Amino acid sequence: MRQHHAEEGLGDPARRIAEAEAELAATGTYTHTPQELEHGARLAWRNANRCIGRLYWRSLTVRDLRHVDSAAEIAAACADHLRQAAPGGRIRPLVTVFAPDRPGRPGPRIWNEQLIRYAGYVQRDGHVIGDPRAAGLTAYAQHLGWRGPSTASASASAFDVLPLVVQEAPHRRPRLFALPPDAILEVPLEHPDLPWWAELGLRWYAVPAIANMCLEIGGICYGAAPFNGWYMGTEIGARNLADTDRYNLLPHLARRLGLDTRTDRSLWKDRALVELNRSVLHSFDRAGVTITDHHTESVRFLTHLAREESRGRTVGADWSWIVPPLSGSATPVFHRTYDDVQHTPTFVHHPEAHARARGEDAVPARHRPPWRDLV
Repeated sequence: MRQHHAEEGLGDPARRIAEAEAELAATGTYTHTPQELEHGARLAWRNANRCIGRLYWRSLTVRDLRHVDSAAEIAAACADHLRQAAPGGRIRPLVTVFAPDRPGRPGPRIWNEQLIRYAGYVQRDGHVIGDPRAAGLTAYAQHLGWRGPSTASASASAFDVLPLVVQEAPHRRPRLFALPPDAILEVPLEHPDLPWWAELGLRWYAVPAIANMCLEIGGICYGAAPFNGWYMGTEIGARNLADTDRYNLLPHLARRLGLDTRTDRSLWKDRALVELNRSVLHSFDRAGVTITDHHTESVRFLTHLAREESRGRTVGADWSWIVPPLSGSATPVFHRTYDDVQHTPTFVHHPEAHARARGEDAVPARHRPPWRDLV
């Protein structure tokens, strides 16, 4: 509250702090004003040490849906979030904040790591059709009754969108909700020089909306607060589609490109990786969907650092995440160090959120304890 009042020029916060302390003494918690929630969410983005795209933190739009705590309403609001985040393909930073945790009354949770994730179907031989990262949640969704293509069916796709898995409280059974087609904006991947690339049937979704992190503001945990910016091309082309524990496309692409894959010294991985990233940027641009590249975003991040430091604020950053996974040393963010100090408010990944994203629900609902979170 002191930070909010100081940065927004609101004067002495003593009266507001006294109000919050009185509510805290009476109820064990307190309620943020809409203005506090908005500023706190923006600060959480500004304080996200792993995010390179923080220059525009003030542009974050906050949807205050703290009155919403039912699974069906949350799922519908998540679909609205995706629609509002990408009007006409122009991505805008957006966060939707649902009911917070309160003493003896935990708030809702979204199990999905992101609002849109592709399913991963584990075959009998261990091969995964789709995204291996989502294999656990895919199996759990099928256990709950999801009627996606079966693992034995030839119709199983590498790009089937998972349903939302929403849980109102730890004692309530999670429920499944399919995202409406008009809420899912996807970009088919083509290549600027290779006509055969489009025949591969590759695609990726436009809005990277993180769904399972806790938005922590002043000790209050908003356990369901999906948020998004826009993609940096390397997130898709150098990680999601290229990592060996994800889609692992580099060997296949290298063979199609006619590269010598017998030895790493031919740099076939590097060459295939560049072409894959060219494909992502070209395809998003052609579709009119917002995306940035790692060279541009690296310069913007240093602008953000200079701007914050000119205001007397230190910027925490995790070097291993800030430096792009492609041509790192060719970007200016590579050639310096950062202080990895964590400021609050912030977005927090709790261990149980990771477990839910893996589809792990080992504790029966009737014995499950309340959420153990940051409050």
